[in-house]
Amino acid sequence: MEAFWNDGLQFSCTSCGHCCRHEPGYVFLSQKDLSRLSAHMQMSQEDFTAQHCRVVDLGIAIRLSLVETPENDCFFWNDGCTVYKARPLQCRTYPFWPANLSSRADWDNEARECPGMNQGELRSGREIAKALKMRERQILISPTR
Repeated sequence: MEAFWNDGLQFSCTSCGHCCRHEPGYVFLSQKDLSRLSAHMQMSQEDFTAQHCRVVDLGIAIRLSLVETPENDCFFWNDGCTVYKARPLQCRTYPFWPANLSSRADWDNEARECPGMNQGELRSGREIAKALKMRERQILISPTR
């Protein structure tokens, strides 16, 4: 069965912060993400991890995630992403996440919250497939407690 997004989907980020704010969640990091972020912040990876990350026990896996503010905003949100050029792959590939692309209904449901979806630039099916493949191949950090 052909994916509903094979012919592409429109998306242009409006920098509204929907995907970065107001709801608790996780931004899981790969080693590449951690390296990029710590270099951007001019910090050692150890210091960056101590100040800006938390260990999350998901039951089936333990992962490293960015911390959030008490308001459930990403720590790096301040009227925009303060680490945009170094943002993690999870952020780079939004909204082209498996959960949003599993059906047209799931895509449209997410689009009710994200004003950039179904608007602006047409992203090709090839570009969307590439985002999915990058997420699939990503090896997330699994710290020990």
